[in-house]
Amino acid sequence: MTSVAPAPTAHGLDEDAFAAALTLIADRAADHDRAGGFPFAAFEALRAIGAPALTVPVEFGGLGAGLAQAVEVIERVGAADPSVGLILQWNYTNQLGLIRDDSPWPADLKELVLRSAATDGALINGLAVERELGSLSRGGVPATTATRLPSGDWRIDGEKAYATGISGLTWFTVTTSTAEPNPRIATFLLDRSATGWHVEPTWNHLGLRASDTQSVIFEGTVVPHERLVDLRDPNAGTAKIRRAGRQALPLLLAANYNGVAIAARDWLVRYLHTRVPTALGDSLATVPRFHDRVGEIEAWIQTSRALLRQGVASLADDEHGRLPALAKHVATATAIRVTESALDLTGNPGLDRRHPLERHHRDAMVGRIHFPQSDFVLADLGRAALAAGRTEEARP
Repeated sequence: MTSVAPAPTAHGLDEDAFAAALTLIADRAADHDRAGGFPFAAFEALRAIGAPALTVPVEFGGLGAGLAQAVEVIERVGAADPSVGLILQWNYTNQLGLIRDDSPWPADLKELVLRSAATDGALINGLAVERELGSLSRGGVPATTATRLPSGDWRIDGEKAYATGISGLTWFTVTTSTAEPNPRIATFLLDRSATGWHVEPTWNHLGLRASDTQSVIFEGTVVPHERLVDLRDPNAGTAKIRRAGRQALPLLLAANYNGVAIAARDWLVRYLHTRVPTALGDSLATVPRFHDRVGEIEAWIQTSRALLRQGVASLADDEHGRLPALAKHVATATAIRVTESALDLTGNPGLDRRHPLERHHRDAMVGRIHFPQSDFVLADLGRAALAAGRTEEARP
C-alpha cells in the first residue's frame, strides 16, 4: 500500500497540534493578562510543537520555514493571545535576521543560538531601547556603555527598557555605546547565566500585559569578547542594509495585530448570535443594522490581511519597499477600529471584564507604540508621493 504524505500546511506546523496549542493559549490569555507576567504555560505548549524553531534552517535542526509561514503562525497566535504573539514574533524577527547573508554575527554564535531553539525551544530578543533615547531607529546613541577591560573582555553598564519576554528568554542581545573617545555602536550576545544584571519589573501598561516587557539593569556585567556580534560606526551608512534585514518586523507585528482584530470579530459574532433581547424575540444577529456593521468590520480585516500578504510577497522584488511598514500601520489601525466598533455595538457587555473584548481593545491600542509608528510611515509615504508627483517644470 502506498502511503500519502500529508499536505503541507500554510504555517509549517502540524495543524492538529498547533490548534490544540492555540486553544490552551486562548484559554489562559485572561489569566496571563491579569497576572501581568511571562506566559510560561503558553510557551510550554509552543515548545512542545517546535514553534520556537519554525524559522530555524533545517541544517540547524529547525523547521526551515520562511517569513510567509511565520506570518501565518503569528496571526493565529495573536488571535489567541497577542502577548504571546509579540514575544514569539521577536524570536522570529531575530532568527530571520541571523540567517541573512548580511548578518554580522560570527558563524559559531549564529549556530549556537539557532540550534538551541531547535533542541530546547530557546527564545531570543534584542535589548536596544532606552527610556531617554527611545528607539535607535529614530537616531541617537545609547547611554548604556561597553568598556573594554584589560583582559580584552567587555563590561556593560546601563539600563534597557521594554525588554519584551525577558523572563523567558534564553538569549538576548544588548546594544551599547563603546566607552571610547569616538564611541561606536556595539552589540553583544548574552544568556541567562551572565552575572551583574537583573530585571526591574516596570511593565504596567494598558495592554499586552503578559508580554513581560520589563526593564533590565546592567551593573558591571562582564561579557567575553567572543560574544561581540556587531561593532560599527554610528555614521557608517549601514542603515539601508539594516532596514532590509528588519523588514520582517513590521510584517510580523502586522500579523499579531491582525490576530487581535480577528479575535474581536469572532467574539462579536458569537455575542450577536447568543444575545436575544426580550423586545426583539430573536438574536441580534438577525438585525440588518448589525449586518452592515459586521460587514464593515469584515472588510477592514480582509483588507489588512490581504495587504500583509502582499507586503510579504513584495520583498521578493524590493527588500527596501514601503509595503511592510504600511501593512503594520494598517493592521494597527484596523485592530483599533474593529475593537472600537465592536464596543460601540455591544455597549456595557463589551466593557465587562468577564468578556475578552475590552482586553482585545487594550491590546490593540499598544500597536501604536511599536516601530514603525504611524507618523513615521505616513511621512515616508507622503515624501515619496510628493517626490513622484513633482513635474520637471517644478524642478530647480
